[in-house]
Amino acid sequence: MKRYNQGEFIREQANTDFEYKYFMPSLLPEVFEFDDPNISVLLEDATQKLGELNAYSLLTPDIDFFIKMHEVKEATESSRIEGTRTNVDEAVMDEEDVEPEKRDDWREVQNYVKALNFAIDRMQTLPLATRLIKETHAVLLSGVRGENKTPGEIRKSQNWIGGETIRDARFVPPLYTEIDKYLSDLDHYLNDKALSTPILIKTAIAHYQFETVHPFLDGNGRMGRLLIVLYLINKKKLSRPVLYLSDYFSKHRQGYYSALDAVRYDGDLEHWVKFFLVAVADTAKVSCETLQKIIELRERTSAKIISNGKMVQNSTKIINAMYSRPVLSINEMASMMGVSYQAANKIVKELVALGILGEIAGVQRSKNYAFKEYLELFM
Repeated sequence: MKRYNQGEFIREQANTDFEYKYFMPSLLPEVFEFDDPNISVLLEDATQKLGELNAYSLLTPDIDFFIKMHEVKEATESSRIEGTRTNVDEAVMDEEDVEPEKRDDWREVQNYVKALNFAIDRMQTLPLATRLIKETHAVLLSGVRGENKTPGEIRKSQNWIGGETIRDARFVPPLYTEIDKYLSDLDHYLNDKALSTPILIKTAIAHYQFETVHPFLDGNGRMGRLLIVLYLINKKKLSRPVLYLSDYFSKHRQGYYSALDAVRYDGDLEHWVKFFLVAVADTAKVSCETLQKIIELRERTSAKIISNGKMVQNSTKIINAMYSRPVLSINEMASMMGVSYQAANKIVKELVALGILGEIAGVQRSKNYAFKEYLELFM
């Protein structure tokens, strides 16, 4: 693409002591034309791998057992980019089992999962546009750090990225008085079927624009990454949320930020699009491999339980539940099976002896057990 007209930085005199520059991005491009032939190759690869992942998710038996852990993985990594310290194994524990100093982080991860499922449900009746984004943002920030920053409402003041104050900020997004214009443009871009830009490239550009406009006082990074998977589901490129791109963004955090900045400062939209397409292809490939490993693990685990010949029905019930919640206490298992604590404890001991479950530390006195080999697939 010949140099993209990304917009301009405008000098703002805050007072007599200092001034800063905020960025006013261009409206979204109606057409994406590029010069770099590598983009065509990357687009083909990413589209193929995403299609394979979607097919795999449709063909995997009992896929709904495993969806929760894909959501938790995405939520954990997206929140980690913003500085939370919760790991996947902690994210699937009960709040009381998490160290007190990590519970705020834990709640943010849970809210991400709630927001994702809320939005997927709301897309049955609402278009993916500003109203749905605002409602989802309200769920994302409900009862966590940032709840005092008007969840679900477009900001009415200036914010910034990086730095303790706006004076030393790494990036200052547009004035709040201009946000409605940008969100209206984004709504049109996401829902205009006449635009001929490939969906994956539209997804990349929409994510860039959302992060650049930064329409909320807090939670913009998480909401912008939610927007990626929501748009792919909305456009039927994914049937379920099995693509956890935030894992790639977290591992390549500096590259992620640099690619976004390359558009803002240099008009290098191609660089961001290429970074995004590589992220999709890489993540889709890993996600397919994870689903394959889950199927193989399930077969091995079922064979172990059956070969043991003891309490097969209840053991299977526990393990099936642990594909969604791979850390459970004996009390929770007893309630799930409708048996006494003593009976559940006996079943757990058998599963531990088979090497299927292992004890995991928690804050509460009651013991927790993890389906460790399954949990490790998402670590």
